Amino acid sequence: MRNLILSLPMLFVCSMANAQNFESMQRATELGTVIAAEDLCGLTFDQSAVSDWIDENTDPSDMSFPGTLQMMVDGSTFQNSGMSGSALTAHCRSVERTARHFGFIE
Repeated sequence: MRNLILSLPMLFVCSMANAQNFESMQRATELGTVIAAEDLCGLTFDQSAVSDWIDENTDPSDMSFPGTLQMMVDGSTFQNSGMSGSALTAHCRSVERTARHFGFIE
């Protein structure tokens, strides 16, 4: 029982690290999907707004974010190449709305 009680703080720390890692991956996936659609959808993003989004939504000590983001952009770009016309229309409309919401486009 004593070992279990002593292990609880370590489990909490590990859980927090996993939660932060999951959140970082989620943010990279979200931004990567939007960025990958910029050219595909004929959009032009305000680079300052993209930078501001990163400043507001990511941990500056997270060294894995840039690599994960690049992997997500590359993966989304590959997936986008096989879209049907209707899928492309729906995807671009959704990306445009999200990009406007975050100030990436006016």
